[in-house]
Amino acid sequence: MLAGGIGSEREVSIASGRCVAEALEQAGFAVVTADARPENLDILDEAGIDVFFLALHGEFGEDGRLQQILEAKSLLYTGSGSTASELAFDKMTSKKLFDDAGVATPAAVEFSSETDLHRLEEQLRDFPGKYVVKPVKEGSSVGVKIVSTPHEAVGAAQETFGEFGNCMIEEFVPGREVTVGILCGRALPIIEIRTQSGFYDYDAKYVDDQTEYLFDTITDPAVSAGITQAAIDCFDMLGCRHFARVDFILGDDQIARVLEVNTIPGFTSHSLLPKAAAKTGLSMSDLCARIIEAACSSLAGRKA
Repeated sequence: MLAGGIGSEREVSIASGRCVAEALEQAGFAVVTADARPENLDILDEAGIDVFFLALHGEFGEDGRLQQILEAKSLLYTGSGSTASELAFDKMTSKKLFDDAGVATPAAVEFSSETDLHRLEEQLRDFPGKYVVKPVKEGSSVGVKIVSTPHEAVGAAQETFGEFGNCMIEEFVPGREVTVGILCGRALPIIEIRTQSGFYDYDAKYVDDQTEYLFDTITDPAVSAGITQAAIDCFDMLGCRHFARVDFILGDDQIARVLEVNTIPGFTSHSLLPKAAAKTGLSMSDLCARIIEAACSSLAGRKA
């Protein structure tokens, strides 16, 4: 089981890894845990390990780099392959893919070292309401800012770029935050997230026990079915496998806009994929065992 890593979500990854290891042991698996970093991958050369369960979030976990190393060594691992991981991790690249396929997403522009600041500020005047500034390649709402004016958005983007590199300025869509877990190609029940602050930030995700995770709050069958289908479509478009989580904002106009696809979502006590799996009767042990089985099945398929 690989956890830890080098990204801003390292502590969350360690917590996820601890939960996964415990769940797999309860399911009867022999588990070896390693803190995976680019300079510390000796475990990949250990004999007797059948499959690597990846519980790394963010950089060197979800960006495809670790997956490329595993693939080069012909090692079996859980989760999406290197290409799908790299696509999903880049929010702008995946957004363009979804837009081209007709899946609704909030309007956005990318900010880089080549961005014309004056022209950008003019572009942003076409966006209604507030703006969301976020790194292109981060997770867990790390570095996300919400601002009110085009001028503030440009200033926030400059700050975010200085800390994280390329970032994006996205239209702020008023509405409800919902998420759909995908397990073995099938959608799990929709979860609506309600926070005390009104924004599902890092603290709301991992610290605040008052954050609510609600099922069956979307009562319109057509809206619910549309969200579920869009989640599966995004999963398939990126070429994901085994599991993922797709995040949406369900606007006041009842249009669900996809925000991002998380190819290695959290496995902590606050995490959404385990909560959705539990709603269907799957314990954490059941969920992790299913993922291991899916990885082994994909190997069997290649050998057939």
